[in-house]
Amino acid sequence: MSSTGRIQTVLGPLAPSALGVTLCHEHLSIDIRYFVEKSQPPEHIKHLKYLPFCLENVDKLKDHPYFNVDNMRTDDEHDAILEELIYFKKNGGATIVDNSTVGMKRDVEVYREFARKTGVNVVAGSGFYHEPGVAASQPSVLAMAVEEMSEVMLKDLTEGCDGTDIKCGVIGEVGCSWPLTDFEKRNLRATAEVQAATGCPVILHPGPNGDGAFEMVRILQEAGCDIKKTVMSHLDRTIIDYDDLVTFAQTGCICEYDMFGCEQAYEGQPWSFNMPDDDEKVRRVKHLCDEGFEDKITVGHDHHSKHSLMKYGGHGFSHILLNIVPKMLKVGITQQQIDKILIHNPKEWLTFKC
Repeated sequence: MSSTGRIQTVLGPLAPSALGVTLCHEHLSIDIRYFVEKSQPPEHIKHLKYLPFCLENVDKLKDHPYFNVDNMRTDDEHDAILEELIYFKKNGGATIVDNSTVGMKRDVEVYREFARKTGVNVVAGSGFYHEPGVAASQPSVLAMAVEEMSEVMLKDLTEGCDGTDIKCGVIGEVGCSWPLTDFEKRNLRATAEVQAATGCPVILHPGPNGDGAFEMVRILQEAGCDIKKTVMSHLDRTIIDYDDLVTFAQTGCICEYDMFGCEQAYEGQPWSFNMPDDDEKVRRVKHLCDEGFEDKITVGHDHHSKHSLMKYGGHGFSHILLNIVPKMLKVGITQQQIDKILIHNPKEWLTFKC
């Protein structure tokens, strides 16, 4: 059955009108422990690296969650995530896009089970993460040519992925570092080929540099990708200057703020940027709306760790609905604009065009 004019979920094609409130960047089951295994924690917190992540240890780990190996997996927390999805639906949520690709231990059969048990629509992602993630999980992929990568994505979208009949409904998150590696550039070109052929949605993971986001868009456009069907994730920490943000929005790419709830600002975190708090993220969304880009915004939490789960005192999958939407209204983002961000824009993005 063709996906044209439909949204492809792990339970099959969905009419766009049935999509509802959508989080466009989440991970329902993930394992990215390599991220911490390769890190070098500051001396005063080295002892936290292999500490079990549990309630008894949360007080020790909450300020430095990205230096704890056990925190960087949720594939052992399916019961907790199932409860969160039920709560998400109770609070008005309807759909979650899972952006786990090769390099993150994607598990589409688990996503299908979540969808069946909760009634939450789940859209699975195809493709490849950034080079460090792929190198840590399936290093042989790094030698693949553009044509080979395209074949994998096309099969995921049209036949089924990982030996199942479950079809992916989006390419991504397509991962890039900064500067971009040769593998990552091939990954982008393969993505563009498949997007042009299928009219499918695409979602990108940029390295922590605004120049990288612009370069990714350029490579995709040159390869024939429809940028209007493409989301740039993590703008929260990628494009900081307000004028640069508007310039990026003018490319036609969908602008995503998907790190709501992530406010880590402690010295020694394994990144070179400062994470804005939720209030600042809301202000940036407001700026985009004020500049006329309310039709080009999506949101999410990018859940990828134990410490973000409610079970461990985290903000959970309902944080945007319960806490961020009131902030948006308070700063003057209208309910109509919020409905576009949560419902209309995801619907337009996720619907296959050919």
